[in-house]
Amino acid sequence: MDLFEYQARDLFEAYGVPVLAGIIADTPEEAKAAAEKIGGTVVVKAQVKVGGRGKAGGVKVVHTPDDAFTAAQAILGLDIKGHVVQRVMVAAGARIAQEFYFSVLLDRANRSYLSLCSVEGGMEIEELAVERPDALARVEVVPGVGIDLEKAREIAIAGHFPAELVEKVAPVIVKLYNVYKGEDATLVEVNPLVLTEDGQVLALDGKVSLDENADFRHPAHEALEDAAAADPLEAKAKASGLNYVKLDGEVGIIGNGAGLVMSTLDVVSYAGERHGGVKPANFLDIGGGASAEVMARGLDVILGDPQVKSVFVNVFGGITACDAVANGIVGALATLGDTASKPLVVRLDGNKVEEGRQILRDAAHPLVSLADTMDQGADKAAELANR
Repeated sequence: MDLFEYQARDLFEAYGVPVLAGIIADTPEEAKAAAEKIGGTVVVKAQVKVGGRGKAGGVKVVHTPDDAFTAAQAILGLDIKGHVVQRVMVAAGARIAQEFYFSVLLDRANRSYLSLCSVEGGMEIEELAVERPDALARVEVVPGVGIDLEKAREIAIAGHFPAELVEKVAPVIVKLYNVYKGEDATLVEVNPLVLTEDGQVLALDGKVSLDENADFRHPAHEALEDAAAADPLEAKAKASGLNYVKLDGEVGIIGNGAGLVMSTLDVVSYAGERHGGVKPANFLDIGGGASAEVMARGLDVILGDPQVKSVFVNVFGGITACDAVANGIVGALATLGDTASKPLVVRLDGNKVEEGRQILRDAAHPLVSLADTMDQGADKAAELANR
């Protein structure tokens, strides 16, 4: 889950990372009131989960509350790379002497963490990484060890910070890592991390991504979710306890086990090339159990997608035998009634496969057809979606 900047700022503050005052506003009037409360020069910043806000006109420095009102008027409703601004943050201004860059992220390829750091930060950091990669230090962080003050100094030195700045920046790096570890994040990024004219090191902008697999350890993370922007089908699936991801296709997919579902997506994609270019409509893993209730919840979500033209149920009977899966499908269709109106192709294999197939034959539901293999099922589902 990616956070808005104001949410990242609040997390930073909770961990002792030095930040400036910031107040969110949903209207120009609220922005004006926030500027009056903060006082002096403020920055009105679009709150969208995408970079390039400054270049798109989503960040404005203003000197009076009336100017904050005008700036908020211009920014609210602005489309920045497909993200429409619904909220701004009014933040205190700072007299910046230098801009730096720091991040720590999950390095999946190496099963470790990675810190990126440079004494040169700001809006051109992407160009810096491409044109002068040596200017952006890449330092491995061992998960079991983390970043203490000594490691933070190593990172700052690698990022070409001069000696007099290393001691100023290192404690802030430690605190930012504490955010990363304490909140089970996959990314904590600050651009820019700045040195002010009076010698303070401040995090002026923050990007934080949280690992949703760790939500059980962080009940407060639920309040950080952007419910308004969530895909309604994904929200419905999450509320039903389903592992679902919406895709842009026409063949709904249900499987048990993430590996099997991923393979099914590939097979359906290949089959779709022969049938008008249809593609998978979703990832849905119902896990080890495939009861009527679980199957009904899964079908209800998939059939609620107007793009779906057919459904491919691909299940391998292991812990849950195929006869139980078949009974789950029959029960689900009975539960859904008339809302189940799109053809289903079912491929069963594994434990008690013949019993499961016989149950579906005996039910003789007009929407259900059987496939002996995954390739055959994918081809049939793609054909039906293309009709």
